Amino acid sequence: QVRLVESGGGLVQPGGSLRLSCAASLLGFSLYTMAWYRQAPGKQRELVARITMSGTTNYTESVKGRFTISRDNTKNTVYLQTNSLKPDDTAVYYCNAEWAGTVVWGRGTQVTVSS
Repeated sequence: QVRLVESGGGLVQPGGSLRLSCAASLLGFSLYTMAWYRQAPGKQRELVARITMSGTTNYTESVKGRFTISRDNTKNTVYLQTNSLKPDDTAVYYCNAEWAGTVVWGRGTQVTVSS
């Protein structure tokens, strides 16, 4: 069964860090472009970071310099290291995989940044 399972979310104070993980049960994981999206209450889902099969990354402007996306193809896992978190980063974070017309979403993990 094709699926993505996120973990690592939680409650953190402003300025804190979290490492999100996304474990993928995907044949040919290394071929997929992997991404993290987020959706805050009342807002549209937005792309946070993306990493291609070759390791090329891109980030939404608001997280540049604070978040880092990476992947371990030996573990079929993609990570999002989030540092210097702000209250505006509060959202449900979703893992996404895309390749050759196939799109898979995880169920999300909640990140709450609050003092």
